[in-house]
Amino acid sequence: MALTLAGGLTACTGSSGEDGGDDTKPGGASTSTAAAPPGKYRTLPEPCGAVDTGTLKKLLPGAEGEETGSGDANPSASPYEGEPTVTYDTDRRVGCRWKSATTLGTRHLTVNMERVVSYDPAISDDEQAEVLYDEKAAKADIPASGSPSAESDADSDSDGSGEDSGADSEKPDSGSASPSSSSSHKSADPDAEADKGGDEEQTAEGDEDAGSPSPGDDLSPRVLTGIGDTAYIDDKLDTADSGVHRDITLVFRTANVIATVEYDQWVTDKRRLPDSAELQEKAQSVARELAEHFSDN
Repeated sequence: MALTLAGGLTACTGSSGEDGGDDTKPGGASTSTAAAPPGKYRTLPEPCGAVDTGTLKKLLPGAEGEETGSGDANPSASPYEGEPTVTYDTDRRVGCRWKSATTLGTRHLTVNMERVVSYDPAISDDEQAEVLYDEKAAKADIPASGSPSAESDADSDSDGSGEDSGADSEKPDSGSASPSSSSSHKSADPDAEADKGGDEEQTAEGDEDAGSPSPGDDLSPRVLTGIGDTAYIDDKLDTADSGVHRDITLVFRTANVIATVEYDQWVTDKRRLPDSAELQEKAQSVARELAEHFSDN
């Protein structure tokens, strides 16, 4: 009889770790090691309201002309409101997409945010998010976060001339435009050209207020600083039968949240490549705004 009572008490003790909701890590109070702490962030911002309208107007030239477009299901809807991404768990993953189109090209902006939760009691949510971020970076051939290999490789590739050999490290098939190639075309931003009345001579100067990197800046896929805990940017240029498109992907991690910004531009005239410096800077401006939402928490 005493053995039976002791067994019942043990069973009750083992179930004490079930309180705390869906984010509670497995393993009860009877585990020998303490569970890793939960993630810093327990919620995500509303994605379609996370990017300022002023920023959207810079990223989506020509969208204002679509606000009164006829034939739409909701003609009064603003293109800057965005379209929420369909997800099965908005507590963990949210997103929004925007689009602008002119006779010269189309631009798309997509923002996705994921709140990572670890189900291993020995691994914190922040640590699990770092693992997932590093997997994304590795898939994009970006150095893992906190890896010193990028600097050491650059030093080892030096020919002793004192010149930066970073240009040789660019992926030949990534489609990334070098500063010289992105500035060698007559019109790097045909969409902005339409907003200026089609004046082709003003196109190269049309984005002075965009904060674009200077011609000497590195535009290759790389690690970024100053956005979240760690970040990287990828840049691909592809040619299709219907035209040319450049796709910018920026991923950053802050604690247990991973955010992805995708920004692309399609042009039908293959002689006018989308400008790498301009698109990268605009994608970074969106990422910085998203990161501010988390830094305020």
